[in-house]
This record gives sequence, C-alpha cells and structure tokens, in this order.
Amino acid sequence: MQGASVAIVGGSIAGCATALAAHRCGAGRVSVFERAGSELRDRGVGIGIHNARFDELVAEGYLDAAAPWVRLTRRVWTVRDGDAEHGREIGAQPFPFRGYNWGSLWTALRQRVPATVDYRADVAVTAVDPDADGVTLRLSDGRAERFDAVIGADGYRSVVREAMFPDLTPSYAGYVGWRGALDGVPGPGPEGGDAQVVGFPGGHCMMYVIPSAGGGHRLNWVLYASPPAEFELDLRTPTSLPPGSVAAAMTAYLRDLVAEHFPPYWAEQVLRTPSESTFIQPIYDLEVPHYAVERMLLAGDSATVARPHTGGGTVKALQDATALETAGKSGSDWAKIGEVYDGDRSAVGGTIVALGRRLGRAQVEETPDWAGMRQDDLDAWWTEQNGGSDRRSGFGGQALKRS
Repeated sequence: MQGASVAIVGGSIAGCATALAAHRCGAGRVSVFERAGSELRDRGVGIGIHNARFDELVAEGYLDAAAPWVRLTRRVWTVRDGDAEHGREIGAQPFPFRGYNWGSLWTALRQRVPATVDYRADVAVTAVDPDADGVTLRLSDGRAERFDAVIGADGYRSVVREAMFPDLTPSYAGYVGWRGALDGVPGPGPEGGDAQVVGFPGGHCMMYVIPSAGGGHRLNWVLYASPPAEFELDLRTPTSLPPGSVAAAMTAYLRDLVAEHFPPYWAEQVLRTPSESTFIQPIYDLEVPHYAVERMLLAGDSATVARPHTGGGTVKALQDATALETAGKSGSDWAKIGEVYDGDRSAVGGTIVALGRRLGRAQVEETPDWAGMRQDDLDAWWTEQNGGSDRRSGFGGQALKRS
C-alpha cells in the first residue's frame, strides 16, 4: 500500500477508521467519498462498546476516551406485571459496556483522520469499475476518478460490494427495529447504569442511557418486532424508513403494542419520544464469500451485516480497520494484502452473522415465555443462545487477534 492511491467509499465510522488504516500503511493519496453531508454528526442513536474490546481498540490507536460515554454495568430483563410501575424483574446479567451517542463517536473518529486525507462529504459514488491495474469510481456529478485500490465502507447497500458480487444482497430477517431517543432523562450515578430489556410476545425492547450531543443525557431504545402482514411492507430489497416516512398505521401498531405489553413507566418513556426522533430499521443478514477481490476490499457493514442483537457491529467495523492496517503493512502487493485481510476477517464475519441469527431467533422470532422465567431460566436460555458454556460466541465482539 506504500505510496498507492486509495479510495474509501463511505465516510462514517468504518470509513474514518479505514482511512486512518490506509494512512498508517503509507498510502500516498487517500480519498474518502461520503454521500451524506454534515448530518452525520447529528445522528443521535446509541452504540454500545464492550469494555474489553474498547481497551483493545485504544491500544491499537483507533479509539480513546475523548468521546462522551456512559458506564453500563448490568442488563436487567423485565416483563409487565399488572399495574406495577416498573414491571417485574425476571433476571439480570453483567453488561460491561460503554454507551455512546453515534454522532459523538463518529466526530471523535473523524478528528483522528489526518488532514492529508481528502474527505469529501456530499459526494456519492454511483459505480465502481475495476480493471487489472486499478479501479475507476463514477461520481454522482458525472466525473470519474481512478485509484490503485478501493475500500468499500458504504454500509449494507454498498456499491463496492455490488461491483464485487453483483448477485449478492442482504436478506430480510422478517422483522424490524423501531428506534428512538428521548432527551432530558437523568444520567446514571458514578457506579454506572443499567441497560433495560422489556420482553413481550414476539419481541423485546432494549433501552439504555447515552450522552446527548449538546450535553445532558437521552434514553436510547430499540424495539424489535415483526410488522403485521396486512401492512404489506416489501422489505426484501434493502431499505430504511427514516423519520417522517413511516406509515401512520405502522406507528399506531407499535404504539399499541407498547401500551399493552410494557410496564407503565417504560411505556411512558417510549410513547413520549417525539416522532421526529424515531425511525424504523428493517433487520437484514449478509456475509460475503471474500473481503477482498483483486483491488477491491470491504469493511464494516459493506462486508458483514449482522443483526444488532450481537452488540458488536461497531467493534467489528473498527477491527476491520486494524486488520487492514496489518495486511497493508505485511503485503508485498495488492494480491497479498487481500489474501491476508480476507484470511483475518472472513471467519469473524461469518461467526458474528451466525450469532445474530441465533439471538434474533430466540429474542424475536421464537420468544420464550418471558413471564414464566426466573434468573436460572434466563441464565440457561442465554447460555444456549451463545453456543453453550464451553465456548464464547462473541457477544459484544470477538477478541482482537494480534500476531
């Protein structure tokens, strides 16, 4: 990679991290193309990063303590119990995570990207044309630019992945995540706070406090459920439903679900979240046969789309960047770089996708009798999802492998 020209399609968390990796490998020219404008810093949904994975990424120089965060210590599972304000706790588990605001974490990563990197916002890449000696990018303004290699960090609708695997698209999991963020909530104490899970027939809702971008705190929540068939939503083609575009019937259905199945306190928090702070995220799965083909490489959700239940999507994207740095420094040519990078990441990607499917099946598609569970039942159920007591499945992200 020394002296090469490298294009990175996508400038969010994975894009910023891979730009840093390419720079550290000695690339002569690094250009980042991000189709969104300045609104990236305004995305205020929550991200959780496992403490152990955070420490590894700090050691590798991809994260630090600059971005505001909230200490999370336990995950408490709750069900509605009549009119009991907070419901009934069925069990709790250790939850050693750091809770972030997406926009604040992205800002911290963006600031780590060297000034020599050409970061272009509001520039969309419409096509990727590889040949034997490089890759040409077609841009939305009609221009074309040529590079020695391209890294796709442009998410689950990746144009780079489409060039590598034209017939490969994410598969709809059959349910959605309804996400929201409520400002003005109290922050946790010095000992940290709890992540709260409300279980109901056919799904669950995960809630935890994160910092607000402008100070203070907000409650980040995501509710997983299958939309009723009568809504006739065709989500087989990868898409998203941002604020303002969600059908009124869909919103009404989910609000009725919350009112019926949530403990009164948690129902109030979800129901008073402003509509402009909510959106619907269809859940998809995807794994690619290879992370590198010739002079095209993939990182983050461009390569692996795992269901959010794994708690490791952001970690996996940042680890992709560390693996790319290792491959870029060890490879004598692009074929070798791709071989090393693919060998490191393909197995990890497959493992996290498989975990996401297991967790989705157990927590949404085939939910247990939440109300009938106690702590021992919860512990056994969780262990089974994670592949048994004799091996670690990778919840919160796989441990970083370093040579």
